[in-house]
Amino acid sequence: MTAYGDGVTPVPSEEGRRDDTAQPYELIVVGSVNADLVVRVDRRPLPGETVIGSDLATYPGGKGANQAVAAARLGARVALLGRIGSDGNGEFLRKALDGDGVDLSHLTETPGSTGIALITVGSDGNNSIIVSPGVNARLSENDIAAAAGLLASARVVSLQLESPLATVVAAARTAARVVFNLSPPAVVPDDLLAVCDPLVVNEHEAALLLGAPGVPDRQAKALLALGPRSVVLTLGADGAVVAEPGGVTAVPSPQVEAVDTTGAGDAFTGALAWRLARGDDLVTATAFAVRVGAASVREPGAQSSYPYPEDLEGL
Repeated sequence: MTAYGDGVTPVPSEEGRRDDTAQPYELIVVGSVNADLVVRVDRRPLPGETVIGSDLATYPGGKGANQAVAAARLGARVALLGRIGSDGNGEFLRKALDGDGVDLSHLTETPGSTGIALITVGSDGNNSIIVSPGVNARLSENDIAAAAGLLASARVVSLQLESPLATVVAAARTAARVVFNLSPPAVVPDDLLAVCDPLVVNEHEAALLLGAPGVPDRQAKALLALGPRSVVLTLGADGAVVAEPGGVTAVPSPQVEAVDTTGAGDAFTGALAWRLARGDDLVTATAFAVRVGAASVREPGAQSSYPYPEDLEGL
């Protein structure tokens, strides 16, 4: 079994084991695995204020794990490259990922604390999140080097920023096609933007890159001018805008009643990356991903809300 960056080896379950000589993965997700600690509130507290919330609920989460589960539930052959801690949360998350069919051969159990996300969900279904990275912060360039053949053989590699930036850049350099979600938002090097196909951002992340908010189609064009090969700007209930060298296309969203938006962007990105791996053009893949994102907000939690193909009927 391959040794990883700091001498720790992956410890997959029997369900998670895979023969690396088998057919290449459609999708590899490199990213975080977190336990989501969720409290619902009627309204969020002001600075210095205390409010009463619901009972605490714990869900499987993390942007990397979320995207992998979203794709797996839809039928993708997907593996997750990341780290979980040696604590009870790590065991809980590993079992959840196994149960959803994500290949865990490259998920490394590491001494230390599993990542935690502290989430408040308001009465409107929108959320606020604070992430404590835990061992996600130890996913390293050495881990990427050890998995270089795996990453290069995948049709698409999906990346986010709950892992160290240097690790994300190393993975992007190895991949055949990169879907990169600039979340949590941060300034990233031009050579990372240059390989994004697409760069996936919401309006807040777009404003960070561009220096100011703006009209979505103009924002999408401006983002494309920064160097990525293509751009998908997500707009929540309003769908998404796709920018490619040939033009800009608006993709509407089906209207649903939002219960909890936690993880909706990850559901969107996981579905998008999988459909691109299957050969869809970007607009077609985005239209599918918008439906998946809409379906995911109808139930509480992130992964627990992610749809199976039959759940998309009527959307």
